[in-house]
Order: sequence, then C-alpha cells, then structure tokens
Amino acid sequence: MGFYDELLEAAVAAAGAGAAVLRRWFRAGDLGVLRKAENDFVTRADRESEAAVLAEVRRRFPGHRILAEEGGEAGSGGDSEYQWLVDPLDGTTNFLQGLPVWSVSVACRRGDQVVAAVVHDPPGENLFGAALGAGARWNGRPMAVSGHPGLSGSFLATGYPFRAHATLDLYLAVFRDVFLAAKAIRRCGSAALDLAYTAAGVYDGFFEFRLSPWDIGAGVLLVREAGGVVTDLDGGEGFFAGGNVVAGSPAVQRELQAAVARHASEAALDRLSPATAHDPR
Repeated sequence: MGFYDELLEAAVAAAGAGAAVLRRWFRAGDLGVLRKAENDFVTRADRESEAAVLAEVRRRFPGHRILAEEGGEAGSGGDSEYQWLVDPLDGTTNFLQGLPVWSVSVACRRGDQVVAAVVHDPPGENLFGAALGAGARWNGRPMAVSGHPGLSGSFLATGYPFRAHATLDLYLAVFRDVFLAAKAIRRCGSAALDLAYTAAGVYDGFFEFRLSPWDIGAGVLLVREAGGVVTDLDGGEGFFAGGNVVAGSPAVQRELQAAVARHASEAALDRLSPATAHDPR
C-alpha cells in the first residue's frame, strides 16, 4: 500500500466517524443552532462530527495540518506539507430542515495537490473515494465522468451564491445561458455531493461561486481521478483561493466554462465580492 492509499484509508475512517455522529443527530433533539452569517448556520451536529473526524486524523497523522470548517486551522504540524480539508457536515441547512441530502467531506492535500479524498453520503449510503493516480470509486466500484458530448442537453448541478449576494446578477446571467442549453439543472445544497455525482457521471457538470476549500477539496480530486476537468472561472487553478468552480466531463466542462466566462471572471467576482482568505497554505 502506498502512502496516498494510507491517506485515503484514513479519510474513509475519519468520514465514517463523522457520519456516525450525524446519523444520531439527524431529525433528533435540540441541535443548538448558531448563526455564523446570513443564512449560514452551525449546529451541535457539525461540531461533534468535526471533533470525531479530527480525532481520527490526528490519531493517524498527528503532525499534519488541518483546515476544518468549524475549527479553522488546527493541528500541531505547522510546517507539514500535508494538510487535511474537512467539512464535517456539507448541507447544514438541509440537515436542519430534515432533508436527507448532506455529506461529510474529507480530503488531504500535499502542497497544492489533493492526494486523497472522500465524500461520505450517509442518507444515501454512498461512499466516494479517490487517491491520486489510482482512479476514483463509488461504493468500491470504479467510476468515471459522463460521456455527454457538450453543454447542449446536459444534466447539471449548481449552487446559489448565498454567501456573496453582490454576485447574484452576474450568477443569474450565467444561469440563464446555461439553463437554455442544458436538459436540466439541479440545486441540491451540498457542493461536495454535487462534485461526487459529477465524478460518478450522474451529473455532466457543475458550477458554483464562492465556495470554501473544505467544500471542494475532496470533490476536485474525485472529478479529476474520474477523468474530468476542474477549473476556476478563467479556466485556471485558482478555485481554492477564489472558491469559484467549473467542473465536468472534458467536453461539457469546456463548453460550460466558456458559457460562464461570457459573463463572469475571477476579476469581476473579486470586484463585486472579494474572496475570503479561507485558504492558508
């Protein structure tokens, strides 16, 4: 077993530990909801899930750095080249409302490169995983992005820019063009799951603005190891810094990114809503 496989094994165990916590809390009890920002919440379930995930990571790799949604930067490995990106509950609003569309996302990157990734979907009993250079799997079976030939007639996923309202008009201009070309667009409320299902060929592509590294860390590797493409709005590698993602199978992503670029760019979004510095390296 190579080291990236060991990291993947740890990510599976850590995501499973978080999932076990979330199953106990889903549709049960006082979640102790706190408001982080407008329409952005944290619950007791988020915090306990994160504690379980981080405990498993620290047990196996005490020197690694950690960037987690509810705890920020943590861990003792201040100068380690390895950093874990953890979203202990992606889809908190769905979870609060009792909608069974949420996930745990755990990824490890070495420098700028994600090398191991897991998205665990407890309600759907789905586990998506990948290690760099080893392909991607869905419940243990190899998975690949779709073979759809382009944007026309594609089945897409997106997320609304609820943390960046100033970009809404720009987003809606993109949405209109894409909507008119696509077969359908879904907004399910968990970017990690959207990327996982894009990697699995369920969705042909995905786009969203102003996500955080823990939202997309696992999904980026899943899509790429499944044969897909992930870029920022300009077609570059700035998605961790800016939080803007365009992903999909090669043919769909190419046309989707071109459609997005007719209305939006990294510079345009920065003027409207400066990126939050969530990505310390």
